[in-house]
Amino acid sequence: MTTRTERLDGLPFTRKHRRLLLGSGVGWALDAMDVGLISFVMAALAVHWALTPTELSWIGSIGFVGMAIGAALGGLLADRIGRRQVFAATLLVYGLATGAAALSTGIAVLIVLRFIVGLGLGAELPVASTLVSEFAPRRIRGRVVVILEGFWAVGWIMAALIGYFVVPTGDDGWRWALAIGLVPAAYALVIRFGLPESVRFLESKGRVDEAERIVREYEASAGVEPPAAETTGTTPLPDRAAPDRVAPVGESPREEAARESIWSPRLRRRTGALWIVWFGINFSYYGAFIWLPSLLVSQGFDLVRSFGYTLIITLAQLPGYAVAAWLIEVWGRRVTLAVFLSGSAVAAGLFGLAGTPATIIAAGMALSFFNLGAWGALYAIGPELYPTRTRGSGTGAAAAFGRIASIIAPLLVPVMLGAGGTAMVFGVFAAAFVVAALAAFTLPERKGVALEET
Repeated sequence: MTTRTERLDGLPFTRKHRRLLLGSGVGWALDAMDVGLISFVMAALAVHWALTPTELSWIGSIGFVGMAIGAALGGLLADRIGRRQVFAATLLVYGLATGAAALSTGIAVLIVLRFIVGLGLGAELPVASTLVSEFAPRRIRGRVVVILEGFWAVGWIMAALIGYFVVPTGDDGWRWALAIGLVPAAYALVIRFGLPESVRFLESKGRVDEAERIVREYEASAGVEPPAAETTGTTPLPDRAAPDRVAPVGESPREEAARESIWSPRLRRRTGALWIVWFGINFSYYGAFIWLPSLLVSQGFDLVRSFGYTLIITLAQLPGYAVAAWLIEVWGRRVTLAVFLSGSAVAAGLFGLAGTPATIIAAGMALSFFNLGAWGALYAIGPELYPTRTRGSGTGAAAAFGRIASIIAPLLVPVMLGAGGTAMVFGVFAAAFVVAALAAFTLPERKGVALEET
């Protein structure tokens, strides 16, 4: 008997898929906008509040402390109460906290609020990618998730535009920039009432009537009649709740026993490799891009000029995602991820040696292109590595481990600058990309393979 998830996998890409992708993508872009804004706020506060590099590094890092915790908790909650619920809640948390940060009266208040912002940001990303991957048709699932990740570039460009046009307007320009971060709080309502819950999650909780209704809505959007015998069909799951009743929100001991650990003999190798990739890409990406405007200011460029260069460099993220979205269904996930990480390593090395505006922009654009293409491939491959019951927690745990690197990197940048200048900083980032690329080659290839259900 054809299962509901098989019915979803076999559908063409419809307006319902497009609506889910767009709805999740807007949330993703707002997330990126918030992360990107802090780099411009840091550069402005260095001027207006006369902050030291150490104080700036804590403003940059504290959000990632929250993101590490949020990623782990968000993934666990997504496997227990649902992808959509957690997605909406995280938007609300970080939107309100960002708006409140605009009223900060000192560095201590700003640091506390940036930590709360991080909790919401960290929980959202793995949950959103999991939700989209569980609805995307199998033949283009990787491409769809990369397109979702491509909204990150849209959000970062929005941050660069706000940084260029709003932050330099006066002593309070950075406050107005953060105030714009209230938008995600309102958008949380769209997520909560406008997007469907994961069919796989609903079935794992015994909520088969809801799952069937959602599948039929997607079939109707594609002009496909549901099979007559499928009215009560379900995806087989071991030790699951009976299909004629709704399972409680909490899991029974039998259900908990059926949950395979991400460190089981079958999964531990891919989990270890995934964690290494997440660590390397977070270390280099956030170490470079959180500090980029401030590094340009330290090299003698004024705020407006450094923000303008950062905006130009950021624009290269869009073609990076576009190429990765195409290659991931041609080359596969593993090769695409490894190649883009290798390109990132070369670009980081070149950026460290750049000394003129032209070479800084060229190397920076190459770093944006390859680095963000690698991010897209990483988010595509992560949810495919785990079965339904551990998909959210598996991707969330990897993201949480990666956030440790994003905490460390901004703190280390001032130290590395003092020891060897920009060349050392980006040489270390290049080495991290190389290690991540090697780990990516050990991941299993999941192109065209159905998501595991047990």
